[in-house]
Amino acid sequence: MLLIYPPISKPCEPPIGIARLAGALYANNTGFDVIDANIEGIYWLIKNTPSLGDRWTMRATKNLDVNIASIKNGHAFKNMARYKKAVYEINRLLLVSQPGQAIKITLTDYEDKALSPVNSHDLIYAACNFEKNPFYVYFSHRLKNILEKKDYKTIGISINYLSQALCGFSIIGFLRHNYPHIRIVIGGSLITSWMGNKGPDNMFGDLVDYIITGPGEIPLLRLLGKDIKQGIKPAPLYDVFNRDPYLSPGFIIPYNTSTGCYWGRCTFCPERAEGNRYIQTDPLYAVHELSDIIDHTGPCLIHLTDNAVSPAVMKALIKNPLPAPWYGFARVNKDLTDMDFCMGLKRSGCVMLKLGVESGDQSVLDMMNKGIVLEDVVGTLENLKKAGIGTYVYILFGTPYESKESARKTIDFIAKNHKNIDFINCAIFNLPLNSPDARGLEIREFYKGDLSLYGDFVHPKDWGRLKVRRFIEKEFKGHPLIKPIIQRQPPFFTSNHAPFFAISQGKVC
Repeated sequence: MLLIYPPISKPCEPPIGIARLAGALYANNTGFDVIDANIEGIYWLIKNTPSLGDRWTMRATKNLDVNIASIKNGHAFKNMARYKKAVYEINRLLLVSQPGQAIKITLTDYEDKALSPVNSHDLIYAACNFEKNPFYVYFSHRLKNILEKKDYKTIGISINYLSQALCGFSIIGFLRHNYPHIRIVIGGSLITSWMGNKGPDNMFGDLVDYIITGPGEIPLLRLLGKDIKQGIKPAPLYDVFNRDPYLSPGFIIPYNTSTGCYWGRCTFCPERAEGNRYIQTDPLYAVHELSDIIDHTGPCLIHLTDNAVSPAVMKALIKNPLPAPWYGFARVNKDLTDMDFCMGLKRSGCVMLKLGVESGDQSVLDMMNKGIVLEDVVGTLENLKKAGIGTYVYILFGTPYESKESARKTIDFIAKNHKNIDFINCAIFNLPLNSPDARGLEIREFYKGDLSLYGDFVHPKDWGRLKVRRFIEKEFKGHPLIKPIIQRQPPFFTSNHAPFFAISQGKVC
């Protein structure tokens, strides 16, 4: 079997979904190969960018090898200005790789003004016209070479983000046209979300033979006719990835101890809207498995990809510190208001926690059923700062419960606690169409397409997207105490690279 991860997603670490599928196939004695077409395709584009003659592109081309090396050896992370220069120059080569076309490619996104990734007809069009895809020369040669050497019966394609959809279907179209005898299977978190909204039917006709939703290990093994070994699921396998090309100062191991969210009650949460169940691996087993993986692979960083790392897993990590630094998303809870607990996290290897604060207005948090109180947020931020653990805070403006006055309370809260916040992710609310928040609201089309997961709406407090966007740019980002935090945001890679600034400097920003 051949597993493919298509462009574009952040090219800083291997995909956890493919790693878990690889582990399951290996444990069940099934031959397979893996192509991370995302990182390979990005390198192919930046190495083959046409010369436009402008100074920026010429400088980016000249400095390409130096910029890549500065990210991979960690030198770029010792100075934010140096880091931004390296990243923006690398990204420049992607931006100008398609001159005169309607396609915009960056290190983290793929946008086609003529085709929508949430329109099934456009996805089918991309598949039928695969030779028009910017990555066509790359993936056609890559796949022809490997398919000439091995007789694969099945090819699986993992599509997790909208930025991968059009390229993923271009690859599907190429395979279906040139190798019609090969069985094509698709899966990934985006496919799971689409199928949850649209139902069990295959909406892509003859292009795809099978669609797998949710964790794919067992369904894929059954599809391949394997007698599944009973017991604890196999560990993810990372040896199948080429460690060298990823744009990070060392090999990052993504690892999840759970699927779904253990809280699962926020009104705006896509997990709740899609009905995804929470499944937690035994915390002690997960920590021991992760330690074994670290001993085998020697990573520079562990990325816990859980929607929220559970308190039980944190306690297991405190009792069994990892031999490598780690970071992940966490819910604010009473444990984090305990200074001894936070010091234990630091000793366990934790270098940064991502925290979904969302709003600085308690009434908004209560109506969102967020399940946190601002007093605990303050205590958590203070404790993490004292413990030397970085904080990456998520703020969400424009929810149905928020007004302009509520938004200004968020500014006041962030400003008051600015010394204890290292990074901020500021976003405008997108309404999941199946969420409780959608009830009673006048919904407007947000993305044109039958696969859209989100919608716009008439805000009940006259706080629409345009007003929110202006507020963020003028008042929030312009606040003198908040602006320096905003400027620390690593462009494109955001939270995936933020931990390295703490690690490289031996302290939190």
